[in-house]
Amino acid sequence: MKMIVVAVSAGLACALTGCGGGSAPAADVAAGPTSSGTTTYPLSYDNCGTKVSVPKAPTRAVSLNQSATEIMLRLGLGDRMAGTAYETDPVPSDLAAAYRKVPLLSKGLLKHETLLQAEPDFVYSSFASFLTAQNAGERAELHKLGVPTYLTEFDCTYHAAVAGGATFAMLFDEIRTIARIFDVRDAGEKLVAEQQAVVDQGRKVAEQIEGKPRLVWFYSTAASSRTPSVAGPGGLPQTVTEMLGAENLFKDASTKWPEVSWDEFVARDPDVIVLADLTRGYPGDTAKEKIDFLEHDPLTSRLDAVRNDRFIVVPGQAMDPSLHSVEAISAVAQGLVKLGAR
Repeated sequence: MKMIVVAVSAGLACALTGCGGGSAPAADVAAGPTSSGTTTYPLSYDNCGTKVSVPKAPTRAVSLNQSATEIMLRLGLGDRMAGTAYETDPVPSDLAAAYRKVPLLSKGLLKHETLLQAEPDFVYSSFASFLTAQNAGERAELHKLGVPTYLTEFDCTYHAAVAGGATFAMLFDEIRTIARIFDVRDAGEKLVAEQQAVVDQGRKVAEQIEGKPRLVWFYSTAASSRTPSVAGPGGLPQTVTEMLGAENLFKDASTKWPEVSWDEFVARDPDVIVLADLTRGYPGDTAKEKIDFLEHDPLTSRLDAVRNDRFIVVPGQAMDPSLHSVEAISAVAQGLVKLGAR
């Protein structure tokens, strides 16, 4: 077996697909490919068990994190954004100019007072922990202030596994819902088609994978304990693993992203370690730092996967629900094919 380090660029998806950039009754969001036409306002939708009403197409939206920002920019909504926060990864080159036009309200987690200063008429988050009293504010509080919200269905409850498992259909429904909220549904369908093309490409590559590789998805290390955070069940890494015919060695965990001990990490003895390359600046976040640790730690350096450089590197965003999630399919599939070459 040929042992190599495989990396994927954050722009893989666009390289493959050519990404571009009242008194009326409330209308319910209809997710799926048949969603078309013009949005009628006020618009109501159920999101993570919460009923939300949008009185008109938002013009001062605030995204609480980068993945939400990128979805909005891909839908052509940059001119309707009053701000964003928490930029953690390199911005795709074809989005850079549009991204820089959106006011950066906070380099880290956006706080409630700062959010209100931006006078938002819509708030969009990919993480439940960002919509709390300690951060941007609870959803119920924002709704009382007349600010509708959308929280990704992948993280309705912080780190809890998605019932029935996370799917790319959920991501596509999210894109369509945001597109309908802003009355840009044609753009939503175009973006979904681009994402689906990357998924289909990854499936084709996966047909060449030999056997049933045993994987550990290594996301980050805890700042205090330095223990690893890995992918458990109920998230997109688990879905990608199953799509590739592989096995996630921590699929028996109780949360999507459990912190495990290094002893347990080593005991599972993965064939391949998938590394998140994070650029948010925390210690041990980059793929290089992870590999350096794994190769020099007395415990992990004994792993066969480490001794033989069986690493696959993906952008951090590819492990979180985002437009980069589809990249994980092709990246990991290509890596497993190359690592399995004889």
